This record gives sequence, C-alpha cells and structure tokens, in this order.
Amino acid sequence: MKKTIHIVSFDVPFPPNYGGVIDVFFKIKVLHKLGLNIVLHTFEYGKGKSKELEKYCEEIFYYKRSKSPLNLLSSKPFIVKSRSNSNLIKNLLKDQHPILFEGLHTTYPLNDYDFKNRIILVRTHNIEHKYYLGLAKSESKLPRKSFFKQEAKKLKSYEKILQKATYILTISPYEQRYFKNKFGDKAKYIPVFHKNNEVKNLSGKGKFAMYHGDLRVADNLKACKYLFKVFKDLEYPLVVAGSYAHPEIKNEIQLYKNISFVKLDSSNKLEELFKETQVNVLPTFQKTGIKLKLIYALFQSRFCVVNNAMVEDTGLENLCEIADCNNEFKEKIRWCFENEYGKDEIEKRKKALKLFDNKQNALKIINLIANK
Repeated sequence: MKKTIHIVSFDVPFPPNYGGVIDVFFKIKVLHKLGLNIVLHTFEYGKGKSKELEKYCEEIFYYKRSKSPLNLLSSKPFIVKSRSNSNLIKNLLKDQHPILFEGLHTTYPLNDYDFKNRIILVRTHNIEHKYYLGLAKSESKLPRKSFFKQEAKKLKSYEKILQKATYILTISPYEQRYFKNKFGDKAKYIPVFHKNNEVKNLSGKGKFAMYHGDLRVADNLKACKYLFKVFKDLEYPLVVAGSYAHPEIKNEIQLYKNISFVKLDSSNKLEELFKETQVNVLPTFQKTGIKLKLIYALFQSRFCVVNNAMVEDTGLENLCEIADCNNEFKEKIRWCFENEYGKDEIEKRKKALKLFDNKQNALKIINLIANK
C-alpha cells in the first residue's frame, strides 16, 4: 500500500513563479514520482485552481486566505493568522497520515491540536523573523516598514510552535545551524527543490550581464538600484529581468544607455536569457534562506558575481565571484567579460551541485516518515 502524506502549502504552488512555491511544487512532483500519495491543502488568494497539480496529487483542498485587517490585531503573526481555517483542521484530522506544513505560515493548526501519534514535518523556508527584519530595512514606505517590524517581533515569539514538530526541514546550512541550536536533532537539512536536472554546457561568451528577480520585493528593488550605480561607469550591457515591470525601476532604467528591462512573459524566457548571459550579477541585502535565483543561474548560465550575503553559508561560495563594494563588483564583472566560461568551471559546478539532487533529497523526506 502506498504511503500518503498531507502537504499544507501557503500558496497555490503552480505556476512555480517565485522562490517558496518553486520549492513546494518540485517537491510535490518528485515525491509523487517516487510513489507517495499526496493530499494537498493550499491557500488560494489570486492564482486560482490548478489542473497541473491534479497530475501529482490524489486530492486537493483549496482554502481562502483571510486578508481582514482584524488579523493585524492578533498576537500571532499576520502570515499565520490569515491562514487559520477550521476546514483545514477538520480535513487533517480525518486520518493519521504524516503532515508536512510548508513554512511557519501554515502552522496555525498546531496551536489547537497536538496531532498525537502523527508525524509532523515543518519546512522552514527562512528564519522568518530575520527575513521580515530584512524586509523592514529594505522598505522605504513607513506603513510597510512598520508592518514588517511588528511581524518580525511576532514571528520571533511564535517560532516556539516548532517544538510541536517531529522534524524541522531546513533549507540551507545557515538555517540548519540556527534551528539545530534551538531545537536539537529534529532539525534536518533538506536542500531546496528546483526544476534543474543538469548543469548546462554553455560554450562561447554571452552578450550581457543580467539581474533577475521579483521586483515587487523590496530587497530586489534595492539590489537593482545598487547595480545601476555599478553599471553607470561600465561599458557592458545589463539586463534586468522580471515578471513584474516595476514603474520605479523602468523609469530609472531610461537614464542609462547600457541598461534595459526584459519582461519574463513566458515559462522559458528566463532560460533563453541565461543562454545569452555572460555574467549573472546577484547582490542581496538579506542573508536568509537560499536564493533560488542563484541555484538557477549556476545550473543554467555562465559566471555569477554575488556579494557575501547572497552566498555565505550556502556551500556555493567556490562557484561564484564574490564582491562586497562597487569597485569590487566592477572589477569582477570586467574579469568575467574578459574570460571564457570553460569546462573546468562546468565540472566544478556539476560536482558541487549534486547536493541539490531532487530525487536524493525527496528520499530523505520519505525515510523520515517511514522510519518513525
């Protein structure tokens, strides 16, 4: 008889068009391939129902996320309280199958029920209170900055709910050290799931530098503006790619002859750009989680120039050129354009990126629920 697992997702994981849901979708896909029956519970607040998910899930339950301002008055974090749902709890209590909660966001049921004799997994996509503090620092608008600060404070207090988990599935070595220190051996490092199967063998030189990301996120906006300062003194072209054309960024780009915006309006557009990119420039100002944009660039493109906050404690440091100020970025970018991305670099990536093998990491989850 096939093993069944409940997966509770904070958002509909298809299409997999941003970091968190990418991890959820490709995890579901590989767990299904390895023979698990998946009962998916997902909060829906804009994406709608997905036919694609029916290929991999035995059942799918959709729940509305409550965006009521009254949720802001709760002592619990807004991202948690807005996902409280009595129907979700009823559905989870119908059997004794293991439950995987995706992120602290979805763990509201653990406040009311102990789910005795159940295996409870929680995937920690970030150290959430640190992530929200980072958002507060990057945010320029005062109401949003205040919300992020309050949310960070609530998340730090709420984190103790993880004591009710059988296992905490951490997403990077940095998070693993943090959660192991707080919760002991129940913290298990399971690297991020993604769409890549192999490192691309790209020959020749690319044509431009590229930054890609969700430009609705304050940290990504900050990274773009930082790169504008770097590239204003360089002769090389920079492409900013994203599915959302942020007005502020589009307006600023018009001031530079060597910077352009490309909208990611199809599922393969980013892959096409990766093939033409000589160097991926990926600064971040938040050391939390692991950035899937970096994983994708390492699998599918040529050189990567990053800052320490992007790569430190990820195990990927040796695959990137690291720069921490404008002059260092300029120096590294020039070096990347002057050199060819060759076989030695490809082989080094193939060896290091074995850690991110979806099948092997899914088997780790299966072993956790099988051996308990």
